[in-house]
Amino acid sequence: MLEDNDNKRNDRGQKRPPGGFNIPAFTWVAWIAIIASIAALMYFYQHRIGDNVKQLPQSAFFQKFDAGQIAAATVNLNSQTPDLADISGSYFKADSAGKIVMDNGKPVEIPFYVSNALLTETVKNALRQNPKVQVTEPNLMLSTIGSQLLFFVGIGVLFWFFFIRQIKIAGKGALSFGKSKARLLAKDRNKITFKDVAGVEEAIEEVSELVEFLKDPRKFQKLGGRIPKGVLMVGPPGTGKTLLAKAIAGEADASFFSISGSDFVEMFVGVGASRVRDMFEQARRNTPCLIFIDEIDAVGRSRGHGLGGGNDEREQTLNALLVEMDGFDTQEGIIIIAATNRPDVLDPALLRPGRFDRQVTVNLPDVRGREAILKVHAKNVKLEANVDLSIIARGTPGYSGAELANLLNEAALLAARLNKKGVGMKELEEARDKVRWGRERRSMAMSDEEKRATAWHEAGHALVNVLLKHTHPLHKVTIIPRGRALGVTMSLPKEDMLNMRRKQAIDTIIMTMAGRIAEQFVTDDISSGAAMDIQQATQLAKAMVMHWGMSEKLGNVLYGDSPEYVFLGRDMMSRMKDYSEQTAQEIDIEVKRIIDEANQTAREMIAANRDKLEIIANNLLEYETLDGAQVEEIVRTGKFTPPPQAPSQIGPMMGAPAGTPLPETPPKPAPPKLPGLGSAAPAPA
Repeated sequence: MLEDNDNKRNDRGQKRPPGGFNIPAFTWVAWIAIIASIAALMYFYQHRIGDNVKQLPQSAFFQKFDAGQIAAATVNLNSQTPDLADISGSYFKADSAGKIVMDNGKPVEIPFYVSNALLTETVKNALRQNPKVQVTEPNLMLSTIGSQLLFFVGIGVLFWFFFIRQIKIAGKGALSFGKSKARLLAKDRNKITFKDVAGVEEAIEEVSELVEFLKDPRKFQKLGGRIPKGVLMVGPPGTGKTLLAKAIAGEADASFFSISGSDFVEMFVGVGASRVRDMFEQARRNTPCLIFIDEIDAVGRSRGHGLGGGNDEREQTLNALLVEMDGFDTQEGIIIIAATNRPDVLDPALLRPGRFDRQVTVNLPDVRGREAILKVHAKNVKLEANVDLSIIARGTPGYSGAELANLLNEAALLAARLNKKGVGMKELEEARDKVRWGRERRSMAMSDEEKRATAWHEAGHALVNVLLKHTHPLHKVTIIPRGRALGVTMSLPKEDMLNMRRKQAIDTIIMTMAGRIAEQFVTDDISSGAAMDIQQATQLAKAMVMHWGMSEKLGNVLYGDSPEYVFLGRDMMSRMKDYSEQTAQEIDIEVKRIIDEANQTAREMIAANRDKLEIIANNLLEYETLDGAQVEEIVRTGKFTPPPQAPSQIGPMMGAPAGTPLPETPPKPAPPKLPGLGSAAPAPA
């Protein structure tokens, strides 16, 4: 079957030039080099000095010439320097007396070669008069014309290589750095569709309008509506923004250009703006089309702030992008899709309607979304018959789509190491803990004193977690090191958390501080093992006072922006100082009061349940891991039932996102009231 050459596409999805062969220039250069090498080898082969050819000095040649011992000789005069010549031929072999040696009545001839012999005119005339010597005169005119022609041909080749070829090759040549690096995605190579995207149904519904408009524009235009010029996808890392763009490309029957925000700006001034203009010029030639810009915050940061100058290269690139998206010469038929996880740093002019008319939020998936994502990624994984992905979905709140995909991959690798025929629940549960907190370090050498202190520390967390009312149910506590932690106390919510309430925040701080207090009871000392607990408690208390309005003394006022991100697109000085020094002092006092009172409450609870704390710690030293039901049994009855088998390793670390839910547990006993913090109504986070 014959192929239409005009419809062929190269590896980048671009159409090949019509007619003839599409041979790259470097292929021609390679062939020329090969031919030149073969010609050189043939020349040296013809003019080589064999092993039986004797090289004579110039004086020895003239001695034999004067003695009449030259049998035959050829003198090749140099075309550039006529006084130099290469002489080749043969001479008669003579003995020490000068008599020619005979062999079967014939004189013995020996081949010889003389290189770069210096000949005067007198010597040349003498050689010409000898009938045994042939003098070859060089053709000076032909060599001169050949050298000049070779010079001009070389200049032409260099001009073609460095100028003409570089201008023709967009995006690769030394003179085409201003060309766009946007790649035209070939539809036949992109196999991703909306069926491969799960957990973001609302986002899929929004972007599917773009595909529907490209297929049937009259459906929207007959009512006077117009398709958005730009769609900005916003969401945390790993939620599937780029995957959603690939699905749009797979569904849309239109040209799809893909580029990263970092591909615009390089070391040359003006390259970014030039590439933006070239990208839109390519898009106009392929309308209707879609342009996807990944990580647009690389070029779309706010202008006029930070440390950059007034003629900053990124600002020039952003200005060109703004004009191309909605300026005087704007044309219909080009839809911009961009993705970022930092919408707070983007320039307001970029976000206005007319440029990015619609913002699509791609959030972390809920429990139904996580189950759908697991099913999509599990298509290529061989699972055992008893695997229930809904249990894994309920046990992974806060996991992004990328983390869920990595979870299944880690589970498959673990099952392969164990030579299993399929991936089971045990591998999935272990993979979840490994993705979030790291692998178990059972080989880590710990002294008995360190192990005992760790057991009491984790027992304090577990005991107070069960006693408090507004904490997540305890799932598991272990003293097996995992990641950077020497021990882990895991709790999990019964459902996805959308808000942090005041009572829950206070109980979380109490539970966090209980580990060091329990450790101090048995060692009569404190250690650095509670550094992460102190950090979590301090951050939570500051958020309560400064951001969530959960302090009666300071009220419902926001003090300072979130210090999580610092970037040069905004003024760094005014960002932190929007309250007085006196207010800052009051904030410090209030944060310290919350933590001190939580610390005192935890101390009282542990002191009142010292016997139960010892049972939990001693069983941790013996069994290394206890599940939540066993700890609750100790708190209720003061007795411990040894586990019939090792507990499953699943669930989140204390203070981290949750794991798999347990069956319903008996109600917890009411915690003691924390002085000064129990009267205000809880406020949403």
